[in-house]
Amino acid sequence: MKLIQATDKDIPLIQELARRSWKNAYADILSDEQMEYMLSEMYSEKEITGHLQNSNYHYYLIQDENNSSFEGFIGYEHNYENRTTKLHRIYLVPESKGKGFGKEALVFLNRKVSENNNDRIILNVNKYNSARSFYESQGYTVYGEGIFDIGNGFVMDDFLMEFLIHK
Repeated sequence: MKLIQATDKDIPLIQELARRSWKNAYADILSDEQMEYMLSEMYSEKEITGHLQNSNYHYYLIQDENNSSFEGFIGYEHNYENRTTKLHRIYLVPESKGKGFGKEALVFLNRKVSENNNDRIILNVNKYNSARSFYESQGYTVYGEGIFDIGNGFVMDDFLMEFLIHK
């Protein structure tokens, strides 16, 4: 697996990977209307461009070294809170799940977090998303929950999870 830092030219690929992974991950959780709204808001060219212009926010494309296909991406922000990195997004296309890409991406993230003098990673995961068990298998724990108004009459109903980096 290779992780390749994304640039503006990769925005269409990030959007495509997000759409492919979301259609699978959220099909039984979100309505089509909410999924389309969230994709259009969270993965608009303007939104991703803003992230890429933030020196603390990083996107990496996850590539399979064997066949050079893109399997997903990870997006995170250092210093989101004091000494804390927020994992905003990690998504794999359906056919790539269970092949170790997610675990390797989290190991990569742990290294980047340590290099940037952060010692905690936080994330939100939908309460009905099976990804919670994946995060727990990697040492993440639930420290809270929240319901977040995202506009257009939609909310995100999430668990708040954290991982502490041991140096």
